Amino acid sequence: MASECRVTEPLLWALRELRSGFTPGSSAAVQDVLDRGAGSCVPFSVLRELHTLLRERGSQIYLHELLEGSEIHLPVVALPERNPQLVARLEKIKAKLANEEYKRITKNVTCQSNRQGTLADLGRQVRPLKTIIITIFNFLVTIAAAFACTYIGSQYVFTESAGRILSSVIVASFVGLAELYVLVRTMEGQLGEL
Repeated sequence: MASECRVTEPLLWALRELRSGFTPGSSAAVQDVLDRGAGSCVPFSVLRELHTLLRERGSQIYLHELLEGSEIHLPVVALPERNPQLVARLEKIKAKLANEEYKRITKNVTCQSNRQGTLADLGRQVRPLKTIIITIFNFLVTIAAAFACTYIGSQYVFTESAGRILSSVIVASFVGLAELYVLVRTMEGQLGEL
């Protein structure tokens, strides 16, 4: 943390004028600053005493006017040297993490270049096709069952065959549309998970 400020000419002038009012501990620091001249560093404790002296004497010059153009002196922080064992351990951990990342990225890459693929690959490719075939078969069976149930059940309402077929087609169409709606919503959900 900063504890000093670089001196400018107006601040040197104020320190020369009020040199006699400082405490013995601060007057040595003031004399040292006056000997070095502009660009030297003055501690904040001296600046606090200077501010008190300016207020006691009722001066028309304020401390912020004297500090204008000054800059805070920040001491250089010496960074400690890194422990070689720690550096070696960190490098080892980095290498291990990089190796794990590489293995994660390349876990599904095979080094065999056969054109047919393995049985596991074939199973993965057939599974979606199997699901689609079962879904289409289920769709067709549902429509056929709706048609058959309506045709058989409508014999009590209609005496003619044309009325029975027409009502069966209408019911099968509604069931088919409902099944299609459910199918589309299901497929949309499965595509969203991919």
